[in-house]
This record gives sequence, structure tokens and C-alpha cells, in this order.
Amino acid sequence: MRYYIADLHFFHQGLNDRMDERGFESVEAMNEHMIKQWNSKVRRNDETIVLGDFSVGKGEETNEILKRLNGTKYLIIGNHDKFLDDRKFDTKLFRWIRPYEEVKDNKRKIILSHYPICCYNGQYRLDKDGSPKTYMLYGHVHDTYDERLVNGFIDNASRSLRKLTGDDEYRNIPCNMINCFCMFSDYIPLTLDEWIKLDRERRAKMEKI
Repeated sequence: MRYYIADLHFFHQGLNDRMDERGFESVEAMNEHMIKQWNSKVRRNDETIVLGDFSVGKGEETNEILKRLNGTKYLIIGNHDKFLDDRKFDTKLFRWIRPYEEVKDNKRKIILSHYPICCYNGQYRLDKDGSPKTYMLYGHVHDTYDERLVNGFIDNASRSLRKLTGDDEYRNIPCNMINCFCMFSDYIPLTLDEWIKLDRERRAKMEKI
């Protein structure tokens, strides 16, 4: 099974009382909770792709966190992943570490970036039933005003009409961008289909506000 998650920020005490306001009594309590949540879902043979900002800790302490997390880990580099510059960090704890990647997930293309990409590769591709063939998974913006700006783009694009390639009819522009922010899933890595469902439910609630 493959899972995705973004912006865990291990060791980032400031997120407990600023920005995210996570509310843990200490950074140690936050770290332990996130490890517990990860391992409640991910098993030894599973894969998890982290969409950046895994840890703000030093190399050795980040090594210890990774050793406690189940499964094979992959990293899309985030702006806070400074542990990568620490010579004591063991890069082998991730299967690969890349700034950007495109992978397949059950015959769907997945665009992976720490930063949201509003016009992503394969955006207009649909299957014969009109379902998306490509999804863009991102992090970085957490649940901030910047996420509201991204949501505004998604909403505007999805409401816009244009003729797609090989189609004589005007159709809504596909815009399947999903913020895999860890707090949206209670710090639990999710499958693509789980993120699609959670994202749909979250956006439905936003429309009612």
C-alpha cells in the first residue's frame, strides 16, 4: 500500500503555539503522537511519500525518528528540510530524496511537489468516463491564507469552461490539486483515494461556510 503526507515538521516547537497552533504540551509530545499516528496505519511493507518539511531537527535526531516509522519512506524536499545538509543524516533511511517527482498510482499519474503547482503536467487528461487521470499532491501552505488562495484558484479553474483537446463541447477545466497537510488527516498518512475523499469532504464544508 502507498500513502502520502506533508508538513509533519518533527521537532518544530513553534507550530504548537503559532501558525498551526497544534497545541501539544511539548515538541516531544508532538513527535510521539505523530509517530504513533503514522504507525497506526503504515505497516512494514507499505510505502509513504512525504511531501516535504519532514523535520526541522538535526541529522542524528531525524535519523532516530525515521528508524521508528514503519514502512519504506520517500521524500520530496521541502524548504524546512535542513537536516539534509547535515553530514550525520543517513540518506539511506529514505528510498529516494527528490525535489519533484511523477509516479503512477493505480493507473493514475501523481504529480508530487512540496509547493502547489496550479498548472501541472497532465492536468487536462481524463479517462473515457470523464474521471481524472492525473492528480497534483502538495504541501507547504498548511491551513493558512495561502491555502485559501490556492483553493480560490482551484474553484475558479473548476468553474471555467473551455474546449478540451479533441472535444467539440465546452467542459469544466479539471483541477485536481490536493493539499496533503498532516493535520487534515490527524497526522496519519493516507492513500490517494483516501486523500481524494477527505479533500472532497473538506471542500464541501468550505462551500457551506
